Amino acid sequence: MSISFTSIKTPKTSISSFVKCNSNRLTQQTITMKHHTLARQLTVPPTLVATATTTIPETVPSLDQFKKYSQLLPDKNGRFGRFGGKYVPETLMYGLGQLEIAFKALSADAEFQKELDELLREYVGRETPLYFAERLTEHYKRADGTGPHIYLKREDLNHTGSHKINNVVGQALLAKRLGRKRIIAETGAGQHGVATAAVCARLGLECVIYMGAHDVERQELNVSRMRLLGAEVRPVHFGANTLKDATSEAIRDSVCNLETAHYIPGSVVGPHPYPMIVREFQSVIGKEVRKQAVEKWGRAPDVLVACVGSGSNAMGLFSEFVDDEGVRLIGVEAAGRGLQSGQHAAALTKGDVGVIHGTMSYLLQDDDGQIITPYSISAGLDYPGVGPEHSYLKDIGRAEYYSVTDEKALDAFQRLSLLEGIIPALETSHALAYLETLCPSLPHEAKVVLNCSGRGDKDLQIVSEHLKF
Repeated sequence: MSISFTSIKTPKTSISSFVKCNSNRLTQQTITMKHHTLARQLTVPPTLVATATTTIPETVPSLDQFKKYSQLLPDKNGRFGRFGGKYVPETLMYGLGQLEIAFKALSADAEFQKELDELLREYVGRETPLYFAERLTEHYKRADGTGPHIYLKREDLNHTGSHKINNVVGQALLAKRLGRKRIIAETGAGQHGVATAAVCARLGLECVIYMGAHDVERQELNVSRMRLLGAEVRPVHFGANTLKDATSEAIRDSVCNLETAHYIPGSVVGPHPYPMIVREFQSVIGKEVRKQAVEKWGRAPDVLVACVGSGSNAMGLFSEFVDDEGVRLIGVEAAGRGLQSGQHAAALTKGDVGVIHGTMSYLLQDDDGQIITPYSISAGLDYPGVGPEHSYLKDIGRAEYYSVTDEKALDAFQRLSLLEGIIPALETSHALAYLETLCPSLPHEAKVVLNCSGRGDKDLQIVSEHLKF
């Protein structure tokens, strides 16, 4: 089967964020790569080098094509259809290529996998329960007594309180194998920062966390946790002072210290191979769900639901089931103060195709290609883009994406707390809020698995300010 390729127009001003090490902050510039010249200079195969001029599919692949090639994605250029890729300066190509080679080698390394599995089991606390939310299920019963069964994948019970540590443990071990002793990460809600700080403490690695100054204020508890665990927290005072800007600074730092530092992104974003690496380390979520579902009711779930900011918890849940036609995949974004208000973070619902932080995906941008500042009550969903694989799943119609306002998320935050005695993260609360729309449409005893991606103690100050308790 052959697929024709061509290029598409993307606003120049949205083409990636690149780094000048003698600058105090990340600057934007459009760079055209010289593919084969670079490959000769670095003596690496040209297939490891993707460029800003790499052509991309003119048409969206069909679902049948996706299913047939799902195990091959991303392709050799790091693309999921037209999304993904490596929109970075030539100086970064070699390092990204070597990271991909190392990751693929260690994925097949028995000793590495043994160490990873042991840490996930003994340190993180996996596997996490697939919990039947009995009272929440009762809440959504119809007048005739019928309704879906709701299960929560309890990632909030992981050490440090969220799914983020799954990826951090894997990447920190990868960094040690590469001889890197300094770990760099960004964080929004603080959960990725806390997970990174904890794992670095466990493995004896230096840890630097970039966090938008606004997020430092609204996630004070997690900032204290990171510092207690030995991390240096660097507030970022430019742009919107939130996750996008923290990510830019983390990338700048890592690029300037390629030989000694390893960057651990908190989600399935950034240039290839980062979206692939994060997905694979998070895929433990979906693999456990399949096993647990078979044990509990003898088959796969009917519906999977997860919140989507940049998308790692959802991708970790979805990836195992993409080829299962009968399983619906539902991602829930942050509608903030309403989609029509312009104050939201719904890149898949309202965004356009562009490039941010080295990858092509849907993102919030204006007519000139300038990034629109996102908004959400949840710091972890406050990002203007989304992972490239989510963009691809949207385009081929394999996954459904909806959005939920702050108000509805706050209602769901209270609902789960009161009905199940589980305080969810505000991120998770967006997914929980969508049950109000979803459950009335589902058949009796349909099995719904919602990823409870994190616990909500970090959000109590924000919630109390809005709910006045």
